[in-house]
Amino acid sequence: MSQPVAERAPHRGGAAKSGYRGTKVRRQRVRAAWLFLAPMLVALALVAGWPLLRTFYFSFTDASLADTGRAALIGFDNYLVYDDGAWYGLLTDPVWWTSVWNTVFFSVTSVSLEVVFGVIVALLLNAEFRGRMLVRAAVLIPWAIPTIVSAKMWAWMLNDQFGIINHLLMMLGIIDAPLAWTADADLSMWAVIMVDVWKTIPFVALLVLAALQMLPSDCYEAAEVDGIHPVKVFFRVTLPLITPALMVAVIFRLLDALRVFDVIYVLTSNSTNTMTMSIYARQQLVEFQDVGYGSAASTLLFLIIALITVLYLYLGRRQLGVDQ
Repeated sequence: MSQPVAERAPHRGGAAKSGYRGTKVRRQRVRAAWLFLAPMLVALALVAGWPLLRTFYFSFTDASLADTGRAALIGFDNYLVYDDGAWYGLLTDPVWWTSVWNTVFFSVTSVSLEVVFGVIVALLLNAEFRGRMLVRAAVLIPWAIPTIVSAKMWAWMLNDQFGIINHLLMMLGIIDAPLAWTADADLSMWAVIMVDVWKTIPFVALLVLAALQMLPSDCYEAAEVDGIHPVKVFFRVTLPLITPALMVAVIFRLLDALRVFDVIYVLTSNSTNTMTMSIYARQQLVEFQDVGYGSAASTLLFLIIALITVLYLYLGRRQLGVDQ
């Protein structure tokens, strides 16, 4: 019995030594990673961190655009204050809550449509057909066009006087009179969502297509031999395998949608029907020149986006079974 014990002793020592070396190498890699990341982190702190901290500071002051140097601290008055028997502040402003609802509705609707249509486009582009590379390049054109340019282009096409959209719909007999797509309270939000979905479907499709290109062919060959319906194969095999790529697409698009400004401002300006949190903050900062109140709106926008992002990533990690 003594010989096996003697044989096992060097094995444990070797494993411990190997583990030590592994730990030392890992620490060296971590130090090297921080060394390479340091310049980027410093630049990010100067470009993004300092303005963000200034915004937080101004949200607790009465600063105006005319003279931010004379700002005085007023605490949480920009957010919520009780004065003369009534509550005032950002959290009691009905226009702010309308912009919050508009932002959430726009984000959820547009991102959901982009994911659905993006997956469909990716599946079509993944199929074998003549001219596939040309079609793939053409699909990326909406994403390549700058947002301001595409929004202005759609503003002309959706115009109720000379827009081609109304002209085509009237030719087809779908409508009897021109529609004010960007001015009608019932149509403006859907018009903005349509434009955003048109522009960003290629982004989702590109990420999903990359995931589809990496899928193993063995499972599909086995499903074809077993005679399983393609729709069932998609929901049981393809969709679970491309879920990580879809999560990346959703988080990027959700972040963009929650802070959307350019496409909505070009199409509908400061209309309350489509006003988002970013447009509300811009209106307070620039048009009303109330830097303190506008900074409070920007701070809440940042906190809402951060909360939704953390919650989404946490739920996504649990869904994928990633160890914490």
